[in-house]
Amino acid sequence: MAIKIFIDQGHNPRNINAGAEGFGLREQDITYNVGMFLAELLNQDPRFEVRTSRNSPDEILGTSNSSSLAERVKMANNWPADYFLSIHANANTNPDINGTEMYVYKENSQSYFLAEHILENIVNILKTKDNGVRVRPSLYVLKNTNMPAVLIELAYITNQKDSEKLRNNQKEFARGIYDGLLSYFGFLND
Repeated sequence: MAIKIFIDQGHNPRNINAGAEGFGLREQDITYNVGMFLAELLNQDPRFEVRTSRNSPDEILGTSNSSSLAERVKMANNWPADYFLSIHANANTNPDINGTEMYVYKENSQSYFLAEHILENIVNILKTKDNGVRVRPSLYVLKNTNMPAVLIELAYITNQKDSEKLRNNQKEFARGIYDGLLSYFGFLND
């Protein structure tokens, strides 16, 4: 039976729950594209079944920040997905802060180990800085999903080098997540 992966492309295209911006990029556009490239890779692999939270670039989920997050979680829980991946681009007021990091609900969990695999593969492909896997039990999508969930911060939209990668290497970010899944499931040698 196929492994069911729910891809949540973080944020809405505008207004409620819109994402960060930097260097002429919008987080919600990057997350949408990377999510679609990842869905494409997973759809070509019969070992996976995939659904996305946003199925068009202008789709808006929810009517407030909280209902937007709740809608994403509900879609995954109702399916029900086996794994939940929420894709984001990070931001910081300090433009020197850069790199890739993962957020999970707790340490020594399936989510944590999956996050380690995804992080390693993104860093290997894109040569971003490895900022590690961080435990954030307060994050709504990690706390309320019924399956292992990883919130993926691809890179910093507010850092010049990272933002260039977010602009030009969206397929490579998707490949990093996909390879991370393959590595986690032990499929890499197949």
